[in-house]
Amino acid sequence: MIDIHPDQARTLAAIVAHGSFDAAASHLSVTASAVSQRVRALEAAVGRPVLRRTRPVELTPSGQAVVRFARQLDMLSADLAEELQPGAPHSGVRLTLVINSDSLHTWALAGLAAVAGTVQLEILREDQDYSLELLRSGAAAAAITTTAKAAPGCSSRRLGAMRYLPVCSPDFARLWFDAGATAESLAKAPVIHFDRKDDLQDRYLRRSSRKLLQPPRHYVPAAHEFGEAIRLGMGWGLLPEIEATEHLQHGRLTALAPSSYLDVPLHWQQWRYGSAALDEVASAIQDAARVLR
Repeated sequence: MIDIHPDQARTLAAIVAHGSFDAAASHLSVTASAVSQRVRALEAAVGRPVLRRTRPVELTPSGQAVVRFARQLDMLSADLAEELQPGAPHSGVRLTLVINSDSLHTWALAGLAAVAGTVQLEILREDQDYSLELLRSGAAAAAITTTAKAAPGCSSRRLGAMRYLPVCSPDFARLWFDAGATAESLAKAPVIHFDRKDDLQDRYLRRSSRKLLQPPRHYVPAAHEFGEAIRLGMGWGLLPEIEATEHLQHGRLTALAPSSYLDVPLHWQQWRYGSAALDEVASAIQDAARVLR
């Protein structure tokens, strides 16, 4: 049995959070030598390296597991404090979540608001196709992701599917798609991406044209501004149906093609050994996700 001392695990977590041995030492109010000694003792207990001494430091898979343990231990300690002293003033459990921009912009925040009085939340914004890495590394306790298979040490549950509609402004449609959104017109019409990780528009292009198209591109990395850029006629793009429906009904947007859409399945993954607070957040997210198809 591997015996991991809590101080050693928390020291590794502090190194990752603050970026260096010296910064972790300052945060923990110990010497840099003490930090180094704890890491060496931890690696001796684990039997392999827990980090790569780069700038900034990088965790090995074993180090990721130890950091998850350290943060789970902090959550369980908060649960214990609440159980031993119910009603006493506590600072509240701190939880870091990874949520993609569209979910945060359209439906997830309402769920999180329901638990904001009992949990301190840090929300990391990351594309749903890339969020698992932050979960694996121990940087976050839970994530909304497109991956159904549970990451190591985590559980996974389906939330639903986010439906996206390809839309543009009416003036843009008249200028570029007067004869319809054909492969030829889609190859020329400017398209808007959230950032360089966003491949939703390219997925739609591949599915609708069966070709590799390279139209002019704009990048607008903020959810509200992304939608506004489409409404202002900078280009076409995929908007969540939740957001696009009202604009379509009032004529501020038009669909590229009737009944055309792209569904993105979403899953909630969280540390398997979490806490009552993490389970409460998961329940709130599931309640909010009922708006998804």
